[in-house]
Amino acid sequence: MIRFYNGRVMTFSDGVKISGDEVWTDGERIAYVGPEKPDRPAFEREIDLRGDLVMPSFKNAHTHSAMTFLRSYADDLPLNDWLCQQVFPMEAKLTPELIYEMTRIAIMEYLTSGITASFDMYMKNDAYAAANIDSGFRTVICGALNDFDADPEDIEREYLKFNSGSPLVSYILGIHAEYTTGLDRMKFMSELVHKYRAPFFTHNSETKAEVEGCAARHGATPTVLLDSLGLYDFGGGGFHCVWMSDEDVDIFARKGLWAVTNPASNLKLASGIAPVCRLADAGVNLAIGTDGSASNNALDMFREMYLVVALQKYLTGDAAACPADMALKMACQGGARAIGLGNCDDIAPGKKADLIVIDLMRPNMRPLHNIAKNIVYAGSKENVRLTMINGRVLYENGEFFIGGEPGKIYEKAEKLLKEIM
Repeated sequence: MIRFYNGRVMTFSDGVKISGDEVWTDGERIAYVGPEKPDRPAFEREIDLRGDLVMPSFKNAHTHSAMTFLRSYADDLPLNDWLCQQVFPMEAKLTPELIYEMTRIAIMEYLTSGITASFDMYMKNDAYAAANIDSGFRTVICGALNDFDADPEDIEREYLKFNSGSPLVSYILGIHAEYTTGLDRMKFMSELVHKYRAPFFTHNSETKAEVEGCAARHGATPTVLLDSLGLYDFGGGGFHCVWMSDEDVDIFARKGLWAVTNPASNLKLASGIAPVCRLADAGVNLAIGTDGSASNNALDMFREMYLVVALQKYLTGDAAACPADMALKMACQGGARAIGLGNCDDIAPGKKADLIVIDLMRPNMRPLHNIAKNIVYAGSKENVRLTMINGRVLYENGEFFIGGEPGKIYEKAEKLLKEIM
């Protein structure tokens, strides 16, 4: 058991609340949240918070982890040139070994940002899953069916395999996007969705050109098309959701779908600004993702939260729009629930021990007028003192505990990268 004491605890059960409680973990679960007890069990470790904050961790609800291999490789290009002339040709050279090492680099970056789970859509998922398991990191793999897959039935095999193995890895059905997936394969995916009564995710309405192209091909927006095929009959959602019609928003609200916004990536690729406040007002569930390092280029939830709130204030012309608490809950609770990790969405007995400690003794956190607002408006990765996943401390005070020395991981990744460049 591990005891966190002499600090503060943030919970989301009734708004964003902060107390002076202690937190005890027992194995992979949170065992106790409450005031100090005179009679305590024997602890493996007792962590004096010294006034710092224990809070629910961030969940990265859309990313492509191994795309760290293209960080700062093809920037400042139009989206189509970036994707077709730079990204796709390099991805064709990826090996399982490089996927593994580059995922390990992404995991370290997630940990420094207080992120304890990723919703990842990429390729060579055996190597990807191994990197997460070996590091002790939690991930949910999103299917990426598209017209370039040799065997579409691999999706079902992966769905069954990764939902019955390590407790750190699970799998949700998905296609890459409407514009990369033909109608026959989308119908095949719909059959799987109905067979397993499972949620479904995909890139959705990221760019204006994507929506216009879908309308030209199918006479409907991506959301309307996917819904007409029954792909959203059991929930799920979309990544980006920038160019959403009123009908799209209504479908998301009625079906309880999740819109995962990725503000940094959308800005950098000039894709647009997702209408987060409009979606929220309609009752749409919301979460936040970083997207991949090739288009962001950071994997930093603090930056994403700030951009979510700042962009909505600009978009609506209302400085009161999208308050800090809303973005904080999107990043923590919303992200967990969107990707099927409802047991990781709060600090409460019985929940998974996925949590972070925020250092409040840094100058950017002072004074403590409002801790939640400090985190969203002034917070940064320098404030992440500790990151715990499944009851294990994987990052603390600048050190990683992921079963490998960072320098050696960087060295091996660079060697493998040079071989394909």
